[in-house]
Amino acid sequence: MATIYNPTQTQATAYVKYHVQDRIGYITLARPEKRNALNYELVSELKRAFAYAEDDETCKVIVLRAEGKVFCAGADLEYIQQLQENDYHENLLDSTHLMELFRLIYTLKKVVIAQVHGHAIAGGCGLAAICDIGFAVPEAKFGYTEVKIGFIPAIVKVFLLRKIGEARAKQLLLTGDLISAAEAERYGLVNFVVPAEELEGHVLAFAQKLCTENSRQSMEVTKEMIARVQEMSLEDGLTYASEMNAVARGSEDCRRGIAAFLNKVPQVW
Repeated sequence: MATIYNPTQTQATAYVKYHVQDRIGYITLARPEKRNALNYELVSELKRAFAYAEDDETCKVIVLRAEGKVFCAGADLEYIQQLQENDYHENLLDSTHLMELFRLIYTLKKVVIAQVHGHAIAGGCGLAAICDIGFAVPEAKFGYTEVKIGFIPAIVKVFLLRKIGEARAKQLLLTGDLISAAEAERYGLVNFVVPAEELEGHVLAFAQKLCTENSRQSMEVTKEMIARVQEMSLEDGLTYASEMNAVARGSEDCRRGIAAFLNKVPQVW
């Protein structure tokens, strides 16, 4: 179905909601009856929502959250069972569809914050972990359970290795075991664990801090550099960093920020 977004009010599609308030764009998984499990339509709507939010001038920071008791249970297994009737090329198109969503979030210009109020399993764990910053409640469980059903955590693995390193990634991906939110924080899957009744407030305060204290351009370039520099050799990475450093010095945001600091006047971004 066609999706029309209006940043001034909540607009519901079949599975995703989007609205902006005080420069914070909220993308909400809205398939609670299926524990927000990922199927083709939900992935499509998430891709459209993130693409729209990236270009939405009223949105500076994005929060990914969900309705219901579970953040995301991963792939819709009934949908996966249907796909088993497809040939290799049809399945490749479908898996590429999911890969494009994960790549979009990872390379998105804007900071994406995960607000994990419930379990994040398999692809759902990947969805939470791929966000730039993660908040979770103590009761949430995390894990990549694909190997327990004869499947593989193929796409999430690429990003997980970057995020937490090989040793932790092997432990999670090869065992398929679930871990607590506290363990997820210790592993680096999420950044903060806060009580459920305080989750929304903590996420809001953090997002507002980024909106008011940080340059949009600086956050965008920094996020892009984090993604790109890991693919480079040491020398290429340092050269790239030096070049971006030089470019940043001449930017309007840098001029404004340094002038405000030296003149001891507040700079609100």
